[in-house]
Amino acid sequence: MHYLFIFPHPDDESFGPASSISYLKRHGNKVSLLTLTKGGATKVRHKLNLSIEEMGEIRYKEMLCVEKVLNLDNLTVLDLPDSGLKEIDPRIIEQSVENYIRKVSPDIIITYPVHGISGFHDHLITHSVVKRVYVELKSELHLKRLAFFTLSKNQAQSNDGIHRLNYSNDEEIDCILNVEEQDVSKMNEALDCYITYAEVIENSIRKSPPFYKAHFELFDEEYQTPLSNLNLDL
Repeated sequence: MHYLFIFPHPDDESFGPASSISYLKRHGNKVSLLTLTKGGATKVRHKLNLSIEEMGEIRYKEMLCVEKVLNLDNLTVLDLPDSGLKEIDPRIIEQSVENYIRKVSPDIIITYPVHGISGFHDHLITHSVVKRVYVELKSELHLKRLAFFTLSKNQAQSNDGIHRLNYSNDEEIDCILNVEEQDVSKMNEALDCYITYAEVIENSIRKSPPFYKAHFELFDEEYQTPLSNLNLDL
C-alpha cells in the first residue's frame, strides 16, 4: 500500500505523524511526503538573522535529514508562500497537489483535519485543498481513502506545550493505530533533525507524555468501532 502525507510546512510530518510513518514503513508500506512550503516565514528566522529565503533553504536541508530518518520513498518540498497560502489563488495550490498525486499514484492520502490541530490558517487551507483534489481525482485514479491525522480529546488536553491544540471527538475518530516504542523513537529522531527548531520542539511536544495511539478521521466514511489499520475495509 502506498501512503501519501501532505502537509504545509517542514516539521508538520514530525510533530505526531512521524510515529505513524514509522509504523507504516515497518509494516512494508510505501510512504511519500509532499510539503507545500519551505517554512521560511517562521519567527525563528529573526533570532538567526535570516531572510525568509535563507531560512527556507535551511529548513529544506533539515527535511532531507527527516527523509533519511523515516526512510521515505519520496519527498517533495514545494516553495509556495509560507504563512501566505490564504493570499494566493487556491487553484495554484490545487494544481500543485494534483500534479504530485498524479506523479506518485498513492492509494491512501493523509493530511490535516478541518480544525488543523493547531488552527493555523495554512493547515486549514491544506485540508480544504487536499479534500477538493481528492474528490476530483478519486474515481479517475482509483484513490482508496482520504484520512485526516488528528488528536483525541485526551491527547490535546494533556499537551503542556506552547500551543492550544484542537482535537476530534470520539465519534469522529474512525481509525486508531497502536504505534510502538520504536515508532515514537523514530518520531523523536525526526524532530532532532530540526536543529533550528530545537527550542520550539522542547517547549511543545516534548513537554507532553508520548502518545502510543495515532488517531485518524476518514473522509466520507464512519466507523462506530474504529479500524485498527488504515488499509482495512478497502
